[in-house]
Amino acid sequence: MKVRWLAMFACLFGAFALGMTACGGDDDDDDGGGGGGGGKTVNVYSSLPLQGASRPQTTAMVEGIKLAVEQVGGKAGDTTVKYTSLDDSTAQAGTWTPEAASANARKVAQDDSAVAYIGEFNSGASAISIPILNEVPVAQVSPANTAVGLTSDEPGADKGEPDKYYPTGSRNYLRIVPKDTIQGAALASLMKEDGCQSAYILNDKEVYGAGLARNIEGAAGEIGLKIAGNEGIDPKAPNFRSQASTVKSSGADCFVFSGITANGAVQLYKDVDAAGITKLYGPDGVAESGFSDPKEGGIPAGGAKNVQVSVATLSPDEYPPEGRKFFSDFKKKYGEANPDPYAIYGYEAMKLVMDTCKELGADCSDKQAMIDALFQTKGRKSVLGTYDIDENGDTTLTDYGIYKIEGGELTFEKTIQAAGG
Repeated sequence: MKVRWLAMFACLFGAFALGMTACGGDDDDDDGGGGGGGGKTVNVYSSLPLQGASRPQTTAMVEGIKLAVEQVGGKAGDTTVKYTSLDDSTAQAGTWTPEAASANARKVAQDDSAVAYIGEFNSGASAISIPILNEVPVAQVSPANTAVGLTSDEPGADKGEPDKYYPTGSRNYLRIVPKDTIQGAALASLMKEDGCQSAYILNDKEVYGAGLARNIEGAAGEIGLKIAGNEGIDPKAPNFRSQASTVKSSGADCFVFSGITANGAVQLYKDVDAAGITKLYGPDGVAESGFSDPKEGGIPAGGAKNVQVSVATLSPDEYPPEGRKFFSDFKKKYGEANPDPYAIYGYEAMKLVMDTCKELGADCSDKQAMIDALFQTKGRKSVLGTYDIDENGDTTLTDYGIYKIEGGELTFEKTIQAAGG
């Protein structure tokens, strides 16, 4: 308590010195909340890239989040939950930016009524927002991050991960999507199943892309799939013909890009396909219409037919009853029978927060109580299936779906059982 009063004094002193009128976040519309128990209203934010190649995917995520709130009338028991969508991208960049991610996290960190932050979409953005929110702390639930190093030092993590993201020494971040040790193994298994003898990996050098590339390479070694190369690219390069030539001359018969659409993915696949590699693979980082649909700037149909993409979502009929109901409800609300694969993750992220808030009752507005309760998630029967959250903040879900591209849309093909994953 003494620390909080000192912090408030410092804030007020600084405000007077600068001629400012307030301390803290944008709480003008809040009806209550705060760090203690018994608040009438709490705030939940999402931070997602709502501009650029990921826009269709993240828009569907926001729609899923809003559906979860609407279904309970914005109430978690006796607590009113106010949802605000934040954008961590810019129109100029066409993707997330460190500055926007940092600004969003700081805005939420300064809001006394904030109890949860749904995000980020990109693992690199979470590498920036986690430490900011950890200092408060505020619970952070990601519906999309898969980079291993955000939660553990298992293979795929970089030096200093994950400890460097948690300055307090305690965890506040969790995710409901399987991490890249599983996705890497799924992609390696898929290539092996498809008869690949040698695969070449190019990555975008981001936290997500570089880490997943290491996971794919490690999993390939365990199942006897040769990796001819694993190199980073310059995402801003006008073309990748020289890299495509290197891939071809290496003798690789399969290619996988480890990165996101915004980092040159469309041009890269065009160039590799033109070089004569006909077995092309990608991760969830390119599982969006900005990559798959030529009308959205995606790859041409001729090359798209050679691509398979891994996503931690399944065909609607493979989900439990709760999941099938979600698709029905989503269609009824938005008129979309085949929503983007990650809409269901946006829904579950908010549903988890809402259900946890309801269980906490008057303690929902206690930030640490929310974190502790989320980390105690065990045997949760959800739209995604039944899962736990472990001590690192990882889900126990492991299924990855494999999608092909047909008519510009991602079409579910099969569920992959990842050898070595």
